[in-house]
Amino acid sequence: MDGVRLQKYLTQAGAAPSRRKAEELIRKGWVTVNGQIASLGAKVYPSDEVYLRGKPVTAPDKRVVIALHKPRGYETTRKSRSGAPTVYELLPDIPGLHPVGRLDRESEGLLLFTNDGSLTQRLTHPRYGIKKVYRVWSRKGTPPPDLLRQLEKGVTLRSGVFAQALKARPKEGGAVITMTEGKKREVRYMMKAIGYPVERLLRVKMGPIRLGGQKPGTWRELSEAEIKALDLAAFGPQKSRSEG
Repeated sequence: MDGVRLQKYLTQAGAAPSRRKAEELIRKGWVTVNGQIASLGAKVYPSDEVYLRGKPVTAPDKRVVIALHKPRGYETTRKSRSGAPTVYELLPDIPGLHPVGRLDRESEGLLLFTNDGSLTQRLTHPRYGIKKVYRVWSRKGTPPPDLLRQLEKGVTLRSGVFAQALKARPKEGGAVITMTEGKKREVRYMMKAIGYPVERLLRVKMGPIRLGGQKPGTWRELSEAEIKALDLAAFGPQKSRSEG
């Protein structure tokens, strides 16, 4: 039986969010296979015992992808330093389950979780261009067309970072903004840069997955059809998920 490359095994087990991070863990000597410090390029077989920092790493029997409607006030972390509630208080206890990107405490809406690190890497890295759609409201109302076009052309934030929306269209009380990046509070900073600070931000779509009518604080497992659509968006039609 063919083995699986160790870095892929670590990401599939949720022990690392990406293959690059998995490679970093291996280089640091923190991963062992059958009691021996592992090296890059090693393969793992079903009978092998894999440990990370002395703790066993087990590939999940089933790949899980969950959609959560994150409520406002929850932090996307396992442990909150501020004492605020966390998204994990709303989720089932599944080994290796981690967020696909993040939403800040005051933001709401669609937040995906999975135990597949390879999928997370593809969905969050800007290189792969996965679209994320946000509905935003501002106390100042709907920005005029020229300012929304400016978001599409790109704006320089106060931090000096250049940020650009793929699409920005008007919506009552605010706008709908499509991004292919997901830097921390980026949409909020962009709206502030054009003089329309965000009062409320709701992510309504990520790739092919929509929030729809899902109620705040609830989660659901994606259907088989939704997962296939997500894989297609992340890996493309020619990418085999079985490659080691």
